[in-house]
Amino acid sequence: MECPEIRKGEHGMSKTEKSGRAAAMDDLIVVTGAGGFIGGSLTRSLHERGFTRIRVVDKKPLPDWYQRVPGVECLCLDLSHRKNCERAAEGAVEVYNLAADMGGMGFIERFRIECLRSILINTHMIEAAYRAGAVRYFYSSSACAYNTDLQKSPDVRALKESDAYPAMAERGYGWEKLMSEMFCQEYWAERGLKTFIARFHNVYGPNGTWDGGREKAPAALCRKVIEARDKGRNWIEIWGDGTRTRSFMFIDDCVDGIDRITHCEDLIATPINLGSSELVSVNDLVTIIEGIAGVKLERRYDLSAPKGVGGRNSDNTMIKRVLGWEPSTTLRDGLRKTYAWIEEQYADRKAGRKTVE
Repeated sequence: MECPEIRKGEHGMSKTEKSGRAAAMDDLIVVTGAGGFIGGSLTRSLHERGFTRIRVVDKKPLPDWYQRVPGVECLCLDLSHRKNCERAAEGAVEVYNLAADMGGMGFIERFRIECLRSILINTHMIEAAYRAGAVRYFYSSSACAYNTDLQKSPDVRALKESDAYPAMAERGYGWEKLMSEMFCQEYWAERGLKTFIARFHNVYGPNGTWDGGREKAPAALCRKVIEARDKGRNWIEIWGDGTRTRSFMFIDDCVDGIDRITHCEDLIATPINLGSSELVSVNDLVTIIEGIAGVKLERRYDLSAPKGVGGRNSDNTMIKRVLGWEPSTTLRDGLRKTYAWIEEQYADRKAGRKTVE
């Protein structure tokens, strides 16, 4: 059964009456992790669509938020603490939990404890949302929850939702995501809170992390190419041997997918892939970026750097069947926009102006 297009809610209805509809324009919507890349983009989308009561939360000081959206309530709170989650969820009709301590592979492999501690955020946040009477609760999971034994080869087959079990998730970050998914499923089974779970596959795009150690491969490689051009260098460093494969989803598709998933009754408490199915090797990713930049660089491979699993791709059979939709931005088109934005950020930093990093 296909879920319908996202609908606007009606005013004057109780939470119970609205439980099968999208939120009304004056319902309170809460976005956690809103100072980050995806959370900030989701907040901007909600605001542009006309929602008038949006509360956004992040533990970073406001000047460090990636995007500041006018007209929304901003709270600086560490959501690993229960009381802060209770404050964040007060009066919420929909809660989108994107708060986590995470980053690219360099961060995930080196800071497993920090990644694991994010389980406190979802544990407290989902309880707070339930107690506040929220109608819908979205949780941002990850493809890192999948069984790593299925991801050893660059020629990996696309991962379908059932491939998370038998469980053998990535150490740290992946196990936290898998356990938090279970919390979401049990809150629906035992307490009737409608929860929605999307397993993100490598989100990239403008307004994301591009330097500092938490960035993912598309942004890191764009920055390296830009830096090589700026410094007159004819080479870049690549982590690993360049043969590992991934799929990468553009941020606009991610935000659209979150909205569609959260308002589909057929997906309650059901983990689903949210990612592109366009598989590419790291070497091919570099080639695309070189084409955008108009350069050809020598590649120096750092075999001691964090590399992650051999290959990972999104099987989109389920999302196409249920939603009649899947992420559609091509990697080349998305990278062109991302490269241009990072190039601007790089120039701003060089000129001493404030940037997102």
